[in-house]
Amino acid sequence: MSDQPSPHVPRRDFLKGTLAAAAIGAHSSRPSHAEELRDSNRVAAENAKEGALDWQLTRVRVDGGRFRSPWIEGYCSRQSVQAGDKLDVMVSANPARSFNLEIFRMGYYGGRGARLVRKFDSVAAETQPTPQPGEKNLHECQWEPTVSFTIPEDWLSGVYLGRMTTIPEGSESYWQSYVVFVVRDNRPADILFQTSENTWQAYNRWPNNYSIYTHPMGNQGPWADVSFDRPYGREAQYDGVVNDPLTVGSGEFLPFEFPLAYWLEQHGYDVTYCANADMLTPDRGLKTKCFISVGHDEYWDLRQFRSVETMRDAGVNLMFLSGNSLCWVTPYRESSSGVENRIIFRGGPYGADNDYAVNRHNDHGPFPHRGPDEGLLMGARNVEPVNGGGDWIITKPDHWIFNETGVKTGDSIPGLIGWEYHGDPADIPGLEVVAGGTAWQGGVNPQQWTATVYPGPKGNYVFNAATIFWAQGLSSPPGHVLPWSHWSRPHGPDPRVQQITHNFLRRAISS
Repeated sequence: MSDQPSPHVPRRDFLKGTLAAAAIGAHSSRPSHAEELRDSNRVAAENAKEGALDWQLTRVRVDGGRFRSPWIEGYCSRQSVQAGDKLDVMVSANPARSFNLEIFRMGYYGGRGARLVRKFDSVAAETQPTPQPGEKNLHECQWEPTVSFTIPEDWLSGVYLGRMTTIPEGSESYWQSYVVFVVRDNRPADILFQTSENTWQAYNRWPNNYSIYTHPMGNQGPWADVSFDRPYGREAQYDGVVNDPLTVGSGEFLPFEFPLAYWLEQHGYDVTYCANADMLTPDRGLKTKCFISVGHDEYWDLRQFRSVETMRDAGVNLMFLSGNSLCWVTPYRESSSGVENRIIFRGGPYGADNDYAVNRHNDHGPFPHRGPDEGLLMGARNVEPVNGGGDWIITKPDHWIFNETGVKTGDSIPGLIGWEYHGDPADIPGLEVVAGGTAWQGGVNPQQWTATVYPGPKGNYVFNAATIFWAQGLSSPPGHVLPWSHWSRPHGPDPRVQQITHNFLRRAISS
């Protein structure tokens, strides 16, 4: 396995050159040119390593409740970890049996999509108890750790999947599922990729139709708590958005976020990763040039919102390559064992905590009591109905974001809007609507969406692509299944989506 960069890994023009040719700069509060070049080459060097030919799930079995795989399932002790941290993986198998755990870093890797970084062979798994519903219908596992290890220093920041495979006994078959976690770091980087696991967990129905959306008292009320101390089951929207049982245990990363990570690493961008819970202060983001929200990024703690506001005001560029984003305020609280940020709940009136009640009576949209006006950060807001499907239609082809795309007014990118989107542009000086059109809820009910760009205070910019499906136009990694929405479906990688994303990132990084 070679550690040398491959000539087949694409490079950005502004990263040409070698580390050997870079002069070491004098010590200062900012990284030297050589240090910046070294850091920006980390992703390219990592992706030059040999990718895995076998990392996807092959055999998955979902029980009669349709959401869990009790034959083998698990979860991790933290949403994210860094080098030197201990990670516990809690696993249950029913019946009890041994299994293999393979851990993969997700990326480009010559088109293979993942690299095997560690394997645990023949680990014994017991049948661990299904939790009884607690207060506010909380389903919180208190399983014993099955595998524990320390994150090595050489593990690059990224999204990591652990594939669990049972070892057959006698004539039985094997079964598989994933666990997922983020490895973060604290280095200066060009791009910060935030995963959306708050939303994955809000929709997670494990063990049997229990989520923020499926409480007996109704949909999305303050009466429902959800815990990260439980496995991710089958995608909650499998019968309406994407039907891929081979993602069990990985949240919504593979269908909605992996195409962006794959594409960024394919093109050698200097990207680092974080979880929602890593953004409760702006410190991490202030060391980067561009922050990206991707996919279905609906649920934020208010502290995340304030952190990203601070980043924008300090000159960090923002990309909302997402839809239905920042829609609901979901504060964190600690688990029953005292671990921070392991339970989320959706607001309603936030009691005496006035900080969470900011603008809850604003009249900018149809979602009262949900927190600050997200349009003043993203450039456009969530609108009702917020789900549907349609084409992404260009309205301002002379904007710099469309450079080298050749688009004209009215050109459309088929099916790129969905399954949720943004509209209702905010009144921000310099804001421009670069695309807009109609989404069709239920296939027949029209709603208007808008994609926007506006300037930040320090030469930076904020781009709101206005759709969960944006990453579908960037790449189609191994194992990826295209989603659909309300009888509308994106067509997959599109050179216009790719060029638009390049245009914004290149400006953001060079600023």
